[in-house]
Amino acid sequence: MKYKVVSNKYLVIFISMNKHEDLKIWNKAMDLVESVYILMKELPDDEKFGLISQIKRCSVSIPSNIAEGAGRNSKNEFRHFLSIANGSTTELETQLLLIERLNFVGNERVKPLLNVCGELRRMNYSLQKSLK
Repeated sequence: MKYKVVSNKYLVIFISMNKHEDLKIWNKAMDLVESVYILMKELPDDEKFGLISQIKRCSVSIPSNIAEGAGRNSKNEFRHFLSIANGSTTELETQLLLIERLNFVGNERVKPLLNVCGELRRMNYSLQKSLK
């Protein structure tokens, strides 16, 4: 993420030079949300207000926090929201493993999503590191 520093004697403002839509991590997270929503159609209806709802919320939280952080005014704020997105990613991983353990879906359906989660976490750590 590139930032342009605008300053005067009293004020320093970081202005994002890139839109969140241009971030590879945001696009990958959006793709993950789509895949999660498709997978949730395979879960039993009685989980609609339980696991399905929770899994959808935490998956949506990932690109949402990336976007919110990118729209903030400082690198520190961006890093903070990337950290929240990382927490949502690990929450999603846990819930995906749970639906597999409960035999709602097989490993062949869960593993690709877990791989994307791992890739998102690595991208997130790299982006956070670059913002220091």
